[in-house]
Amino acid sequence: MNNILAIFTDTTDGNLAYHVGDEKTNVDNNRKALALKYNYDYKKLVSMNQTHGNNVQIVSSKSSKIIDNCDGLITNEKDLPLMVMVADCIPILLHDEKKGVIAALHAGRNSTFLKIVEVAINKMKKEFFCNPTDIKAVMGPSIQKCCYEVSPELINIVETSFGKEFVFDRNIDLQAINKSILLKNGVENISISNICTKCTSIVHYSYRKNPKTGRFTGLIKL
Repeated sequence: MNNILAIFTDTTDGNLAYHVGDEKTNVDNNRKALALKYNYDYKKLVSMNQTHGNNVQIVSSKSSKIIDNCDGLITNEKDLPLMVMVADCIPILLHDEKKGVIAALHAGRNSTFLKIVEVAINKMKKEFFCNPTDIKAVMGPSIQKCCYEVSPELINIVETSFGKEFVFDRNIDLQAINKSILLKNGVENISISNICTKCTSIVHYSYRKNPKTGRFTGLIKL
């Protein structure tokens, strides 16, 4: 992605979420260190109180710095960093270079089922006249089909709503579901990290590996 900052942090950057029982000063210090590392203004960062829904908000420098009840952020403002926090869920970063529009999405199981990427793309089209063929999508490290075992009820939801090709015995492939939604909405430039946070990664937080864990982030800025 040219002309923009688009990164995924890891455990060397520390826990970046306030809601996991960490001291606020620790999180503040980790967020300040990250801003120094990637050369952006710590005070401008916009993050979310994520709720596993599909509420996607357009934000500006006048917006609150923590958006409540939200799982996706979109902006066309320069130097306004957007952050999504994860520990197994998929952090998805979107960028339309032609229109100068970016998005950060929290695509866990529920948000994926609620087609959060489709909601975001529709907002980018409606509000900023983005053409989906100009949008690049990047999925960061997350739990993958090798490790993502779910209940029979959830298997049934995936088979019914998306298709049997996304089910592997008791496991589901959230990355492939999101990719299929992106493709159906005209986004073809898609890259997916092959890092499974649960089994292949020792440098990313994984809730499945340890429920008492921090959060790493996807961060994007024009």
